Amino acid sequence: MILLVGAGHMAIEYAKVLKAMKLPFVVVGRGKARAKIFKNFTGVDVIVGGVEKWIKNASVVPETAIVAVSVTELSSVTKKLINCGIHSILVEKPGGLTTSEIKSVAQTARQKGAKVFVAYNRRFYASTQKAMEIIRRDGGARSFMFEFTEWSHQIAKFKIPAAVKRNWFLANSSHVADLAFFLGGEPQKLRAYKSGSLTWHPAGSIFSGAGISKSGALFSYSANWAAPGRWGVEIMTSKSRLIFRPLERLQLQKIGNFAIEEVAIDDKLDKKFKPGLYKQVKAFLSDGRNLLSINEQVENLKYYEKIINGRDA
Repeated sequence: MILLVGAGHMAIEYAKVLKAMKLPFVVVGRGKARAKIFKNFTGVDVIVGGVEKWIKNASVVPETAIVAVSVTELSSVTKKLINCGIHSILVEKPGGLTTSEIKSVAQTARQKGAKVFVAYNRRFYASTQKAMEIIRRDGGARSFMFEFTEWSHQIAKFKIPAAVKRNWFLANSSHVADLAFFLGGEPQKLRAYKSGSLTWHPAGSIFSGAGISKSGALFSYSANWAAPGRWGVEIMTSKSRLIFRPLERLQLQKIGNFAIEEVAIDDKLDKKFKPGLYKQVKAFLSDGRNLLSINEQVENLKYYEKIINGRDA
């Protein structure tokens, strides 16, 4: 039995995958309104009242859980599940609202011997899986770059807690950084710059930097949240330039050729379910391959903090 915590949009997407896999699961949420919407979309009932109440009344606690609550609740819910004896948890990215919350989850997991993975579903896109094949074939990434420009004019209107907006890189943009470092190599050194500010994000609006990965690949990044743009990742090997823009698609430029070609990918699962989610859940329930552990996320945090604060690492 799998415990699915949450009854919002992401929980609905996870429920679709679990149903397709024909796996038994129980859903725990808080309010009746969300529970009704969840039931309408999935046909599955939600146990309302919150996870604390459920833990108190549960006769048997499952060993496996997926946490798909709001970002402000990720840390507290995950720690409650660890403390009640659940040993294998997939928590939605980034694992907590702040670096301190994420570190707290990692510490609790270590103390209780629990395995916690952070759900960055773009690692499991069909485009990503195909790129991994090409990168391996070409002998590895030699350099890479990524852009995490956000649409500030839209985010400013979002009716979400101000704390989420203040931590927007971690809560949202880290999707792009995680994908870039997953394909190109984990960062080892980084030099970071920032400028500007926004009403909803006073810490900065323009970000730029460069560094070197543990595999020796040089990388750079940029973002201007006060100008037009979009997410993008480019990986360079000795033979190919792999272009993700948008991230669901993969384009390729071969050495000695100006033409940029669309790469054929088997994205049937990405079209049937939320992209990447089916293979991500499959990995979580099997060998955990290509998933990000909570301890690895803690390691990444020191670089994410430098990116958003414009300091060297």
